[in-house]
Amino acid sequence: MLNALVTLGAEPAGEAPPNPLFPAAYDIVWSLVCFIIIVVVVWRVALPRMAKLLDERSAAIEGNIAKADEAQRQAEAALEEYTAQLAEARKQAGEIREGATQDGRKIVAEAKETAAAEAARITASAHAQIEAERQSTLVQLRSEVGTLAVDLAGNVIGETLTDDARANAVVDRFLAELEASDKAAK
Repeated sequence: MLNALVTLGAEPAGEAPPNPLFPAAYDIVWSLVCFIIIVVVVWRVALPRMAKLLDERSAAIEGNIAKADEAQRQAEAALEEYTAQLAEARKQAGEIREGATQDGRKIVAEAKETAAAEAARITASAHAQIEAERQSTLVQLRSEVGTLAVDLAGNVIGETLTDDARANAVVDRFLAELEASDKAAK
């Protein structure tokens, strides 16, 4: 408090004490000069640089957007091409499957035909072999029956039948009569 009295006592008697809320005139003038210098520097230097920086950034953003749009169009074109190729590949796969199925059917049909032909050949060969064996057996049987018949006839008659031509004729006639009676019985 004493300090306040001392400072009040040191002031000239005719002047009013300065308002602490309102600065002095010289402070206002120098602050205004500094403010104008700062505004001019900002206006002349900082704003053009800021505008240039914003223009560059805007151009870069627009360029990136254009690149993104172009990339999007290329991606869509690639997708359409991929889809078309996929559809073509599926179509070709279906054709290949169908061709393989038809080839398989042809192979099976050819195999069946070959097997049927082979079976017919084997059957014909077996029939021919059976017929040959039958004929061979008949010839052998006729020979044995003929010999037996001649021997029996010789025993019944009491003479030996030595004439082969005559004996063969008798045997053939006997066998023919047997076959005729066999056919008539059937």
